[in-house]
Amino acid sequence: MLPASKCLKGRDKVIRDAPKVNARHYILKTRLHPPFPEDTEMICVGMGCFWCSEGLFWDLEGVYSTHVGYMMGVTKNPTYREVCTKKTNHSEVTRIVYDPKLCPLTKILKIFFETHDPTQELGQGNDRGSQYRSGLYYYNERQKAGIDACLEAYQGALTERRFGKIKTEVLPAEKFYYAEEHHQQYDAKPGNREYCGLRPL
Repeated sequence: MLPASKCLKGRDKVIRDAPKVNARHYILKTRLHPPFPEDTEMICVGMGCFWCSEGLFWDLEGVYSTHVGYMMGVTKNPTYREVCTKKTNHSEVTRIVYDPKLCPLTKILKIFFETHDPTQELGQGNDRGSQYRSGLYYYNERQKAGIDACLEAYQGALTERRFGKIKTEVLPAEKFYYAEEHHQQYDAKPGNREYCGLRPL
């Protein structure tokens, strides 16, 4: 990770190719931008390349919307190319909007821990760099408590099997910057590369 003074400054305006305010989810046909239904919550997950992670969640019962973007870095309104320079300190993330009564956070966390390698530092599979780091970014203390409990249980299971220490970053969610429109629900769109960089243990 770079010192903030070494990161790209970015821009004050939203990037040109970001989803429009009235944009709809390619699969679910729901909103990509707030406002979301009152009974929903949000959680952001970093699991490596966001092309690979978003599709793991949009089919879950109780998930209202998913969208990908950049967060936890320094650069304002970054572009994909800027994030790939490793000079923004941002992580590629999927933001999940879900109804906790229909889709408990534990279900999301189970998928998170079981479908990528949380012991790999600053990367996932062949995708290397701080933008591919493992991360869970929460919006309330109840979510934080659930994450801590799940992380402790999963680390215990890994230790029993002689795997390494979990490197997942767990922090309060900062500003979410939407990735470009063509990255949203990428795996579901015609012409996608059918790429998957996830490396579950």
